[in-house]
Amino acid sequence: METTVRTTSSVAGRHRRPRPVLTALYAVFLLAGCAGDAPSALHPAGSGASRIADLWWLLFWLSLAVFAEVIALLAWALLFRRGNARVRHGQPLRFVTIAGAGIPLVILVAVYGVGLRDLAALGAAPDPDAPTVEVTGHKWWWEVRYPGASGATANEIHIPVGERVRVRLRTDDVLHSFWVPQLMPKTDLIAGETRETWLRAERAGSYRGQCAEYCGTQHAHMAFLVVAQSRADFDAWLARLDAPARQPSTEAERRGQQAFVQGTCAACHTVRGTGAQGRVGPDLSDMGSRWSIGAGAVPNDAGHLGGWIANSQTVKPGNAMPPQPVDAAQLPDLIAYLRSLE
Repeated sequence: METTVRTTSSVAGRHRRPRPVLTALYAVFLLAGCAGDAPSALHPAGSGASRIADLWWLLFWLSLAVFAEVIALLAWALLFRRGNARVRHGQPLRFVTIAGAGIPLVILVAVYGVGLRDLAALGAAPDPDAPTVEVTGHKWWWEVRYPGASGATANEIHIPVGERVRVRLRTDDVLHSFWVPQLMPKTDLIAGETRETWLRAERAGSYRGQCAEYCGTQHAHMAFLVVAQSRADFDAWLARLDAPARQPSTEAERRGQQAFVQGTCAACHTVRGTGAQGRVGPDLSDMGSRWSIGAGAVPNDAGHLGGWIANSQTVKPGNAMPPQPVDAAQLPDLIAYLRSLE
């Protein structure tokens, strides 16, 4: 009997709830995981995101003040209102009316007014002559086009610094949501509709965006990059988008181009200035300079590119690209050609 009691006690001890200190440590470790280069709406780099961050901090400090007030009143009640202390008639009613109804009403009306002001600012359309970019969501990548330019790119949006850029959004299949936390709030892409938002970056840099609406098995691998650059650099980049792709400069690159155009790749992909004019998959005319492969699935390097070409299903299961019958002898040349496209 004594052995049974000890065993039961030890088992119960092993299943006790975590101590507060351990819980606090867990929370610290979780918060530490959110640091680094992860995009955060609380580190804005554009005027749209700045409004959202300011509103968030306003609500945070108001909530903290209300919490501190409640704790102070609770401590006052526990420490100083014990015993037979008498309360004058009408005093509780006045206190509840002022502290429980009047002050919260003033706070809520003020916050509501600030929210309406920010909604109006975020919903204001850019100037008619503002730069425009057209973004189409696919499962699971982003097609990016600029009116007037013949070419397209994928999972990468270039904008000039300090200018409001109109973004026209469409979806080719299911519901997606366009979100750049450091620049602008979310905008849903709804089938059959063209939605509009705008982007403005106050400083040059690269800002990661993400599909913020679950859209299937590879929703997490539907990221994109917004590159904010000077107006001169943006104009030069846009000019390259309207020009033929870079021509091969080595024998290996020429063999790779031939393999690309004459193989199955050309049925789905475009490389400007060649016979590859497929429209099913992304335009690969600037493949070598892109930040990732598969909309953020893996880095854009030779090893991952080779694995993607041979069988992208092992990298991003469920995507629309089937395994490719590329000869092992041709694969290095094909990789060299694609990486030369900048």
